[in-house]
Amino acid sequence: MTNTANLGLPLVQPSQAQKHVTVNESLVRLDGLTQLVLESVNTVTPPLAAEEGTCYAVPIGAVNAWAGHEGKVAIQSNGGWVFVTPQVGWQGWIADQSQAVRFNGMDWVGGVVSQSANGAASGFSVFEFDHTISAGSTDTTIPAIPPYAMVFGVTGRVIESITGSLTDWSLGKAGAPTQFGSGLGLASESYVRGTLSYPSTEYAPTELLLTANGGSFSGGSVRLAVHYFHLTIPNIS
Repeated sequence: MTNTANLGLPLVQPSQAQKHVTVNESLVRLDGLTQLVLESVNTVTPPLAAEEGTCYAVPIGAVNAWAGHEGKVAIQSNGGWVFVTPQVGWQGWIADQSQAVRFNGMDWVGGVVSQSANGAASGFSVFEFDHTISAGSTDTTIPAIPPYAMVFGVTGRVIESITGSLTDWSLGKAGAPTQFGSGLGLASESYVRGTLSYPSTEYAPTELLLTANGGSFSGGSVRLAVHYFHLTIPNIS
């Protein structure tokens, strides 16, 4: 046996020379995988100035030093990379997405509360983004609600006072312009807590709709967060 069964830590062998090399590599892996923080799961090019001990999930299409290591965890060590194969059920935190994730055998899935033996999962997630308001009587955001998401509500804050001739504003989506709130404040730090009585499921990427009441928008910005439930399908292999 040359490596441990769970974390793949290299073991010191009988009569081995330079035992410290093996021990140090084991410690590097243990240090990276304990309380696992993945800087990103989408970066395909190894960063040139990564700090010692930082970890990345290597995605499909990775290049340079990561080529051929898709699906593994890359740990920066002594100017190079150490690669570890994650196991089903490993948990971690994606730093650039600010969300907890669990590995299902193929992908790192966020917000998982339950997972089957073959990777089907149920989970809750929050998608947060900042939106700069354009002039007009209405304004739409980026597609903020993912396909097949069961939305429980939208929350938000005004981060730059909303200006224009309006008296207040509403938040919703096309066909339901006040679904997440109406009579909302214009001043900085005003907030919206748009909890739905019944969850709403969207089957295609969906934008949020801001509507100016009693006038029109001329500027301002808001920070919005979509709170939703999602399902993932089981793996075949």
